[in-house]
Amino acid sequence: MRNQCEKGKSKLITLRLTKDLLKDMKTTSIEDMNVPPLLSWHVNIYNLNKRKHIVFVNDLTRLTVIIDGIRTGQLERLKEKFLVILREYLLREGVKEDLINTYLEFGAEVVISKTNSRSVLGTMKEVTFFIEDDFSDNIKRLKWLNRIIHKPIDYKKPIDYFKESIKDHNNYNTV
Repeated sequence: MRNQCEKGKSKLITLRLTKDLLKDMKTTSIEDMNVPPLLSWHVNIYNLNKRKHIVFVNDLTRLTVIIDGIRTGQLERLKEKFLVILREYLLREGVKEDLINTYLEFGAEVVISKTNSRSVLGTMKEVTFFIEDDFSDNIKRLKWLNRIIHKPIDYKKPIDYFKESIKDHNNYNTV
């Protein structure tokens, strides 16, 4: 019983949508959620190669995930596709499946909130600086993006910092 209570404490991933994306998804945010930064992602819409893409940046590690194929108002599809692409990307990066499963258990519920960190938004602006690229595969694009170092994470590579962070269970509880 105790284990269930601990799991239920904050068993959710928070997607913090920008105003533009909230409007595009035809939704409103719930009250500002106080969740661990490892479980919080800032999300925005931008054009890449003349197509609409959605970019996700993890608050703690600055790991970036980009998805496409989401149309206006498809919020549920956005949530589902994000979790699928995140899993696929992490597997291709060599992250152990049990670590991914532990992390994604928190994705059993995905809630929508509004942005709350100018620092994360700044990183998002950096990773969306380019409007065209010639990657034939989104996973290759993500591998490239997540090897760019960022000052807010002490000049670490986001993928390395994410791999390190999901192993430490304190990151799932520390707000």
